[in-house]
Amino acid sequence: MLHIALYEPEIAPNTGNIMRLCANNGCKLHLIEPLGFDLEEKKLRRAGLDYRDMTNVVRHANFDAFLEAVAGKRILACTTKGSRPHSDLAYHADDVLLFGPETRGLPMSIIDSISADLRLRIPMLPESRSLNLSNSVAIISYEALRQLGYPGC
Repeated sequence: MLHIALYEPEIAPNTGNIMRLCANNGCKLHLIEPLGFDLEEKKLRRAGLDYRDMTNVVRHANFDAFLEAVAGKRILACTTKGSRPHSDLAYHADDVLLFGPETRGLPMSIIDSISADLRLRIPMLPESRSLNLSNSVAIISYEALRQLGYPGC
């Protein structure tokens, strides 16, 4: 099973959209606290619709607890500071796609802790800053799922 991890997500509708995405593509969703919203927030429920109960979501009290939970799995830093396009990697079935918060991205301390060949970016025009978090998660997760033959779909 492919894993999607959101490090300290800040915007409820993005997380709701990602919950809905995971309910439809079978990825396990990891939410790394602190969160910038309450999971009961109306905007989160609206974006996730009725998919929240269909999504495999795990909350982690902090980054260290998350690392402990995914020990032994390959963690891929998905960041505008990535060293290779997301489509140039051969994905494994139990990979963890790690995304940073909307306003600041993954901290450099986390990026630096991940091998340069596992730091992925979505190709964009040079003057572009970034894509919306839920769009980025969809793009990269579906490339991984495509390579894996869309397991379970």
